[in-house]
Amino acid sequence: MQLSRANRIFIIIFSVLAFILTPPLASAFVKEYTLDNGLKVLIIEDDKAPLVTFQIWYRVGSMDDPAGKTGISHFLEHMMFKGTHKYGPTEFSRIVQRNGGITNAFITRDHTVYFQTLPSDRIGLSIKLESDRMINLIIDPDEVESERNVIKEERRLLVEDDPQSLLYESLLAAAFKAHSYRWPILGWMSDIAAITVEDLYEHYRTFKSPDNAFVVVAGDVKAEDIMPEIKEAFGSIPSHGKKIPRIKTEEPTQRGERRIFLKKEAELPYILKTYHAPNLLGEDGLNKDSFALDVLSSILSSGRSSRLYKSIVYEKRLALNVFAHYSGLYRNPFLFIFGGTAAPGRDIEDVERAIYEEIERIKTEPPSEREVQKAKNQIEASFIFAQDHNHSRALYAGRFEMLGSWRLMDKYLEGIRNVTAEDIQAVAKKYLTDDNKTVAILVPVDKSKVRSQE
Repeated sequence: MQLSRANRIFIIIFSVLAFILTPPLASAFVKEYTLDNGLKVLIIEDDKAPLVTFQIWYRVGSMDDPAGKTGISHFLEHMMFKGTHKYGPTEFSRIVQRNGGITNAFITRDHTVYFQTLPSDRIGLSIKLESDRMINLIIDPDEVESERNVIKEERRLLVEDDPQSLLYESLLAAAFKAHSYRWPILGWMSDIAAITVEDLYEHYRTFKSPDNAFVVVAGDVKAEDIMPEIKEAFGSIPSHGKKIPRIKTEEPTQRGERRIFLKKEAELPYILKTYHAPNLLGEDGLNKDSFALDVLSSILSSGRSSRLYKSIVYEKRLALNVFAHYSGLYRNPFLFIFGGTAAPGRDIEDVERAIYEEIERIKTEPPSEREVQKAKNQIEASFIFAQDHNHSRALYAGRFEMLGSWRLMDKYLEGIRNVTAEDIQAVAKKYLTDDNKTVAILVPVDKSKVRSQE
């Protein structure tokens, strides 16, 4: 292909920037240790500021919730702040705050993470507090009932009263027929109501163990100073002692379009369209298609010059917003997702048709070298700039460790750099097919009609 002078200059500039910004290999800044009980520790030394982030990752997410007990991993994440024999229900957070730090937690479909950021001379608090609640958590019946009401309200506020979140939940339930990715992270309301103290304690004893966890410490620390503390605090905690049960259900191949409609009080129509796609790490190693799908999502949706925004929002004025999203950093294969909100007075069918046209266009017209290089540099720049912040740096290391190994960070960037226009066109043809598609459409219901029915 003959490139114009402007395109050649563009590619040269971005190639130079990529060379300048290229970070050292992950192996250059991560130190790895493993305790006898199976707890892995990753330490990232960085003395630019006198702060340290401490994260403990557990290999348990909503995909591990037993049938009939959806939301139990999220419920337990709440209960982990309710105290031990040594520290009362609110003491954990107060101790961290009194020492100038912040603490929180989050859960995904794949994992649960607890973290603190503290002045570097106070990091021993994280080690002491996290090791204590790994083994000594109290699950008090009164606290369980109190937190159950909090979680129910959280579900009402974040999902049931949010039309777009409810549509996404409905979409996953339709896209996945067998795999537990179809279950909501917060759980179904009836399951939340039925979870018992005994259920929570059993889930705690099964998954909150050192051989099902790893620690990431990033910031102003020295590995040789902090490892003795970590070993003393965590080393005596017994490992699980038996193989942790895992759900191994594989999602069968989708063999036809699925389509759902959600009628809900809302201002504007909204659409989600999704396709089954591979994760980065499969049974046979790294999946090359995952890198190409990552670059494809950037070409379609990264910034106002992206294909979807330029065509559907700016030129045709069919939508207020439109996006494409893909991530291969899941334990199991997940989804390539498109979405958008119709502009006032526009039909959601027109938005869907316009997204479809862009998908078909990339199948017939490979992206230009300029588009590919721009997308690759955007992905790499985002990855690199994240390394300037202790918390996000630790999160990146943790997400790749959860996938298989933090060392995959090096292979990830290498894989992105090797993606070609032909690779991108090939994955579009392979995965973005009608038989692999699930569509969910939000149909706004008139507010006055909703009120009259209540």
